[in-house]
Amino acid sequence: MTFHPRPQAGEATPWAFPAPERSTLGNGLTLLRCHRPGQQVVAVEVNLKAPLDAEPEGLDGVATIMARALSEGTDKHSAEEFAAELERCGATLDAHADHPGLRVSLEVPASRLAKALGLLAEALRAPAFDEGEVGRLVRNRLDEIPHEQANPQRRAAKELSKELFPASLRMSRPRQGTEETVARIDAAAVRAFYEAHVRPSTTTAVVVGDLTGIDLDAVLADTLGAWTGDTAAPRPVPPVTADDTGRVIIVDRPGAVQTQLLIGRIGPDRHDIVWAPQVLGTYCLGGTLTSRLDKVLREEKGYTYGVRAFGQVLRSTADGKGASMLAISGSVDTPNTGPALEDLWQVLRTLAAEGLTDAERDVAVQNLVGVAPLKFETAASVAGTLADQVEQELPDDYQARLYARLADTGTAEATSAVVSAFPVDRLVTVLVGDAAQIEEPVRALGIGEVTVVGN
Repeated sequence: MTFHPRPQAGEATPWAFPAPERSTLGNGLTLLRCHRPGQQVVAVEVNLKAPLDAEPEGLDGVATIMARALSEGTDKHSAEEFAAELERCGATLDAHADHPGLRVSLEVPASRLAKALGLLAEALRAPAFDEGEVGRLVRNRLDEIPHEQANPQRRAAKELSKELFPASLRMSRPRQGTEETVARIDAAAVRAFYEAHVRPSTTTAVVVGDLTGIDLDAVLADTLGAWTGDTAAPRPVPPVTADDTGRVIIVDRPGAVQTQLLIGRIGPDRHDIVWAPQVLGTYCLGGTLTSRLDKVLREEKGYTYGVRAFGQVLRSTADGKGASMLAISGSVDTPNTGPALEDLWQVLRTLAAEGLTDAERDVAVQNLVGVAPLKFETAASVAGTLADQVEQELPDDYQARLYARLADTGTAEATSAVVSAFPVDRLVTVLVGDAAQIEEPVRALGIGEVTVVGN
């Protein structure tokens, strides 16, 4: 019997994060385009410079209501008509507000790009902000807040922000507002916020997908390029300050069978040279099921289904006024809250004393860098990352250079970065759980002053 020869593996194709082409439209709107052959669903991300700290005093949440209202009808189409037009294009349109600004996301088949961009441009330049629709969005948001308050993860995040940041800083308050502030929002407030901050000269659009056969310049000229508006001086950016004195805040939930924990402090943003080593070291600490935290708290002790360590950019600016949240998050069963925290602190102390191993570093690099070609297979993932770079005032080649930097980072450098990120005496710990059961064991750990607050 004749057997076919065993096929041999070919050489791996070199991969690099897609490089965009940058230009400016006649109305001042900045454009990043990226042709991705084969990506028949085109992704469009629009960055609007309407940060949360620009919200008027007492109207926290108006940026979120404005974002939601952008697809709730225009001067030309009612809300129902606008939704029907999007559906006929096979398009989805979403928007949300965060500390750096407002983001509008569109996905549409390449064959319907022109029509969908026309609808997007219509929403941006001529939103209706109908009194009835804004009122409905406000009521919906007010209905959401009690559910968020009941969610242990959301409640912990809210308390950590309140503890870390001074009350004068917008980051200390919920991104989407409180019941008190949201209840004050009306159509006039939404319109005023829109007119103050939304204009083409401070907007960036990212278009990613298969642009074969599409005259994008002509399409843009008739859609986003037809949007007009005045210019605006850059807004002053307040510096981010925080108090990370080691302490514990227990949000009391009598009878809770689990304790939600969130341990955090602020750190540098992505402009800092330490970011790449910090990403690598944090991944070794708590980025995967094989990380140090999971090995001890999940595999050895069985306290939890998983604990994660991460860094999340809050605001990133080229002038050094940005910051990130460095945190460890997870949940443990109530009786083992004290032992779990004791073991977690011991993991941090051991890491500081002994450092990471070369094997841990190698696995982290393989996982973070090696999966990049899969992570960015879709146009939406590429567009989202490019929009993040714009939002954080990073160069267009930042992501590509980040992967190269991760690959070059040594074990000692990663160790130094993660130890500096999570010092055992400079962490604010929020516990959402049954104070009657967990307060005394936590006090006995000596990881900081313990305060109990109501739910």
